[in-house]
Amino acid sequence: MKVLGMISGTSHDGIDVAVVDFELVGSVLEGRLGHTASTPYPDELRARLIAALPPAPATLAEVCELDTLIGQSFAEAAARAIEAGGPVDLIVSHGQTVYHWVEGAHARGTLQIGQPAWIAERTGTPVLSDVRIRDITAGGHGAPLVSVLDGLLLGAHEGGAAALNLGGIANMTVVRGGPGQDLYAYDIGPANALIDAVVTSRGLHPRGFDEDGRIAASGRVHEGLLAVLLDEPYYRLEPPKSTGKELFHLGYVEQALARTAAPVGDADLAATLTELTVRTVARDVRASGVGALVVSGGGARNPVIMEGLRAALPGVRVARSDEYGAPSDDKEAIAFALIGWLTAHGLPGTVPGGTGASAARVLGTLTPGAGPLVLPAPLAQGPRSLVLTR
Repeated sequence: MKVLGMISGTSHDGIDVAVVDFELVGSVLEGRLGHTASTPYPDELRARLIAALPPAPATLAEVCELDTLIGQSFAEAAARAIEAGGPVDLIVSHGQTVYHWVEGAHARGTLQIGQPAWIAERTGTPVLSDVRIRDITAGGHGAPLVSVLDGLLLGAHEGGAAALNLGGIANMTVVRGGPGQDLYAYDIGPANALIDAVVTSRGLHPRGFDEDGRIAASGRVHEGLLAVLLDEPYYRLEPPKSTGKELFHLGYVEQALARTAAPVGDADLAATLTELTVRTVARDVRASGVGALVVSGGGARNPVIMEGLRAALPGVRVARSDEYGAPSDDKEAIAFALIGWLTAHGLPGTVPGGTGASAARVLGTLTPGAGPLVLPAPLAQGPRSLVLTR
C-alpha cells in the first residue's frame, strides 16, 4: 500500500511530504521510501499564519480563510508529489496546528487546519486527516504521535534508545525492550520555536531561522537570561506532557528579557536560546539512561545544537535518524504515512505510553476521493518492527 504523508510542523514554514510503499512481511513492516519534498508556504500566507497564532487574537473569518488557503497549499504539494512519484492509495494530511489546548497535565483539545477536501478534490485520492484528537478523547495528549514510528524502528536497540525530534518543539520517545514495551514519549520544551521567533521578529535571516546555527555561534550564552528561562514550570512537570507555541512564543522571550538585568544583544540572545534547547534536552536524555540518541527535525542540521548535545552527553551515542532509514528532514512525514497505513488496516496509531492515553486508538477522519472509499481487510495484529529503505 502506497501512502503519502504530509505535515507542516510547529515551525510553520512549509509542507513536508513523503511517499512510502508499505508491505507487511510476517511481523515486519517493510517501507520503501519514495518521493520526498519540502514546499515552503508563500510568504504572504506564512505571514498571515504567524499573525493569527496564539497569543494573538484571530477572528473566525481569518481561521476559515486560512483553513482554505492552507488546504489548497497542501493540495498543491500532494499533486506535485503524485506527479513526481506516481499514484498513491492514501494521503495522510496532518495539516497545520494552530492551537493545542493544555490545562495543567491534561490536553483538552487540538486544532489543525488545512481543509482535507481540497486535497481529495485535487488528487482524487482519499485523505486521512484530524489524526490527533482521537487520542486526546482517550485521555492522551495527542502528541508526540511520532512515537509509534519510534517504537517500531528502535524497539530492538540494545541498551535502549531515545528518538529526539527537533522541530519548533523538542519531543522525545524513549524505547526499551521492544515496540510497545516500556515506551514513553513527551514534549521536552522549545527546540527552534523561540530561536525562530526572535530571528523572524528582528529580521536576522530572510528565511526566519538561524541557518547552520551561525547567529548563535557568533554570540555568547547570557547566563542570567538562561537562568530565567530554565525556571519555567513546564520543565518540572512529569510526562506525559505536551506543549507548543501557546506557551513558547516571542512574547515569552520578551517577558524573560524584561526579568533580566542587563541588555542582551541579538547574537547572544540566539546563543542563549540555543543553549536552552541543549540544556533541557540533555537533562532529560541523561535522566532516561539510554545509550543512544537518534535526532531528526530541522534542529538536527544545527551544528551548535548537535555539538552541544554531544558535549553534554559524553556517554551517549548521538546520531541522526538517517542512519535508521528515516531521513531527519522527512521523519515526521514518514510517521504520518505510517499512521495512515495503520488506520487503513484497522490498527491503532498510538502507543499509550507515548501519549498518556488510557488505551491505543485508531486515528483520523477519512475524506473519500473520486471514487467509493475502499479499505483493505482489517488486520488482527500489527507489525512488531519497521524497516525503512530507499
